Amino acid sequence: MKTLTLTAPAKLNLFLHINGRRTDGYHELETLFTLLEYGDQLTFAPLEQDTIEIHGDVAGIPLQHNLIFRAADALRPYKSAARGVRIHLTKNLPMGGGVGGGSSDAATTLLALNTLWQCNLSIAQLADIGLTLGADVPVFVHGKTALAQGVGEKLSPYPVTEKYYLVVFPNVHVSTVEVFTHPDLPRKTPKLSANWALEQTHNDCQELVKKLHPEVDKTLSWLLRYAPSRLTGTGGCCFAEFESAQAAQRVLEQLPSPWTGFISQNAYESIAHRQLAAWRKDEVK
Repeated sequence: MKTLTLTAPAKLNLFLHINGRRTDGYHELETLFTLLEYGDQLTFAPLEQDTIEIHGDVAGIPLQHNLIFRAADALRPYKSAARGVRIHLTKNLPMGGGVGGGSSDAATTLLALNTLWQCNLSIAQLADIGLTLGADVPVFVHGKTALAQGVGEKLSPYPVTEKYYLVVFPNVHVSTVEVFTHPDLPRKTPKLSANWALEQTHNDCQELVKKLHPEVDKTLSWLLRYAPSRLTGTGGCCFAEFESAQAAQRVLEQLPSPWTGFISQNAYESIAHRQLAAWRKDEVK
């Protein structure tokens, strides 16, 4: 069997509303995920021995805390093929940036190994496993732009217009735990009405993250010179929407140092899903 290389896509939260806090400590929320055509790259090479090897850009992360390893290990009980895997990660997405890098890597691992190991699990079953790894993992498993509710596990496909996004990382690593446990986080945004519109939404985490991390505030203000800007998730990445790649590129070329950024179009269906379908088709030829 050939090696399999997939792109683990970034996501943007086009908005994030926090509706309340549950008795178990989790938050009720509503958010619109859109998937980008840019992300980390994972290569999966089958091994004859029953081992899971992780290579590449994983320095400093203990194996048992690595979401790629944890995703692979979670599929071990379901595999039909008596083989292991060597996984190589090329990390393009910033850690702590709010673009879902670790969650996307885990979901992409579930999708790839479900095929390579002949687990024959449904997308719904993979998403259930993914939820044990992180709240954002299921949206990457399903691989569609989606409205998420509950703690993020209730997903409804929601097509949005394809745009070009400039995503800027101000070299700030934001702790999701710190944000969601902070007493100043708004937790009373009313739930969406039946006829809600994107321009009426916001990110409930944005003002708090700006206060905790002034560099994020500076980034949002800088982007606002060129287009409406917003924080994604709990940050620290910020984004602005453009009608063309050329318009976004002109702004990226003016990006202050030491900030970094990338441009990507969004897509209704995940690039990882499309690549996996093409690989399967090629395998049966």
